[in-house]
Amino acid sequence: MVRLQFLEAVLPLGIIAGMLCIAGNIQYTIHKAAHGRPKHIGNDLWDVAMERRDKKIVDEKLYPAQN
Repeated sequence: MVRLQFLEAVLPLGIIAGMLCIAGNIQYTIHKAAHGRPKHIGNDLWDVAMERRDKKIVDEKLYPAQN
């Protein structure tokens, strides 16, 4: 009976791991629904500035100014 004592901890650890996975998937789904794309992990100010620059360049190419 002593050899199976470690199984007492498996169920709670499985529940905790499952809840962490569910919570992460819920956050992913909500963020993707709100923003239309997955969250970029590790974005700093440089990455945000480059995204804005890229969006500006693409918008200028798609919708040129009428002069």
